[in-house]
Amino acid sequence: MANHKSSIKRNRQTVVRTERNRAEKSRMKTVRKKAIAAIGSGDKDAAAKAASEFSSVVDKAAKRNLIHPNKAANLKSKTAKALAAIA
Repeated sequence: MANHKSSIKRNRQTVVRTERNRAEKSRMKTVRKKAIAAIGSGDKDAAAKAASEFSSVVDKAAKRNLIHPNKAANLKSKTAKALAAIA
């Protein structure tokens, strides 16, 4: 266990940030599943809306360094490709 005041604070910050990052990554995965389901259903409008929301969430995750920017681009590309396939 940390003994110095600064290291105790650092531990508290790490716990808070870890929880926040875990929640945000989980949200990203959930939105991705919803987008894939919407694309799979064939409803073009719902799929476009879900893909747009997923793209936004992925961009925010990349901006906050939760995922690598290239991974964000790959995820968005796959979603856009699947969306174009139902068009």
